[in-house]
Amino acid sequence: KREGNIMSINVNGSTAELPTDARVSLLDFLRDHLQLYGSKKGCDQGACGACTVLVDGERILSCLALAVQCDGRKITTVEGLADGNALHALQQAFIDHDGFQCGYCTPGQICSAIGMAKEAKRGVPSSVSADLAADVTLTREELQERMSGNLCRCGAHNGIIDAIRETMAAEMAE
Repeated sequence: KREGNIMSINVNGSTAELPTDARVSLLDFLRDHLQLYGSKKGCDQGACGACTVLVDGERILSCLALAVQCDGRKITTVEGLADGNALHALQQAFIDHDGFQCGYCTPGQICSAIGMAKEAKRGVPSSVSADLAADVTLTREELQERMSGNLCRCGAHNGIIDAIRETMAAEMAE
């Protein structure tokens, strides 16, 4: 949202003025300027997914986006998913299914899964979708493919997929 020459974004429900330096990545802005440390700097080149956040509900790699590109947009980080003290259903499912070990990739995995479910609900196919015109069914194979851009170096993949499958299957049915 632009007020005069001031550029701003909505981050987790609060307005934040964007930096004047156009070179600041969205990830660095979130971490260094807003002290939102959930999004992690893993590879800083878009290969690991640890920095995934939602921009207007779409998943993006915040290390590859400039903060100023998000002028007037709504950013949701993992910190913005909970409702007060009540965790988002997917956050709780990660706990219930041991979907993390070290937890470094967890915020990016969760944000990515939420964005992925919206893509699937809209009918966006993946490279393993058998019928590109059919409604998407989030099978284990579909989920693994759709989440392949989010790496877990600890090997918690089974718990991650189980948590996403349980939570996102219910969300897609709505």
